[in-house]
Amino acid sequence: MRAIQLTEFGGPEVLRVAEIPDPMPPPDGRRVLLDVEAAGVNYADTHAVENSYLSQQSLPLIPGSEVLGRLPDGRRVCGFTDGSGGYAEKALVRPADMFEVGEEMPATTALSLLVQGLTAWHLLRTSGRMRSGESVVVHAAAGGVGSLAVQLARLWGAGTIVATASTPEKRDTALDLGADIALDPEADDLADSIRAATGGKGADIVLEMVGGAVFDASLAALGRFGRLVTYGMASRQSGTPVAPGSLMVGSHSVIGFWLMDAVAADPVAGVAGPFAELRRLIDEGLLRPLPGHSYPLAAARQAHEDLRGRATTGKVVLTMNGD
Repeated sequence: MRAIQLTEFGGPEVLRVAEIPDPMPPPDGRRVLLDVEAAGVNYADTHAVENSYLSQQSLPLIPGSEVLGRLPDGRRVCGFTDGSGGYAEKALVRPADMFEVGEEMPATTALSLLVQGLTAWHLLRTSGRMRSGESVVVHAAAGGVGSLAVQLARLWGAGTIVATASTPEKRDTALDLGADIALDPEADDLADSIRAATGGKGADIVLEMVGGAVFDASLAALGRFGRLVTYGMASRQSGTPVAPGSLMVGSHSVIGFWLMDAVAADPVAGVAGPFAELRRLIDEGLLRPLPGHSYPLAAARQAHEDLRGRATTGKVVLTMNGD
């Protein structure tokens, strides 16, 4: 089969197509073989190829934690790999984390329900503990997670929703999805702008995945009992170290979230239940994943470059045909 197999760690330039043997499903049935139609591309993948993410990687490595494809019986499903192996024409998937999707559902929509959809759900429900009427700040609001988080926050009764996005076009997208105000995250006065947008009270919840100066501004923009939920490090920069005493004034919380913890803790509450709710919202027309971007497998390098360069919106996928 064809796959993107790394023989060295690095940037997008290490993503090359290779011919390798098909993976073999274990006899215990804990993994099943999927003919892959499309693989999801996540920001975490750009860290994995550098070996700079939360879990240690080893070579050779096939990136990709989520796939859409067909089982031997013909059913079309999406599901999780074991954290790698997705950028390939065939992949092993855990049956417990696999969900049937209709023939009519686009690949970008189906795959948006997994890492991005589940992350958005847990950021607001599990980590942020959002209550009706609370103000929510969503950074990268035109991205895969952010675009869904804006919509979910609106559906679940948020008060003011403040979005940030890197271009005027993306800010317009965030407003169309339900945000009340859209800001430039690179503005020097970001914290003051967020506070002004929340009527001077500061934010109740901030969903932050950039790091660096955006993390610092987000923490400074929290209101009393505000929660900053951090779930990424897209800038590849650390924020200013947080002194414990600084959290006491305002009773602020800094909360980390990694989807794999929710998956490992309880596959039903962490994956199956939220997935079913997200699927229902899409079927009812209440949740609208952005169209996203599709690249052929051989263009994995370009997909990573565009993702890192903030040239994409919505879900990014690699397709196994057309190249």
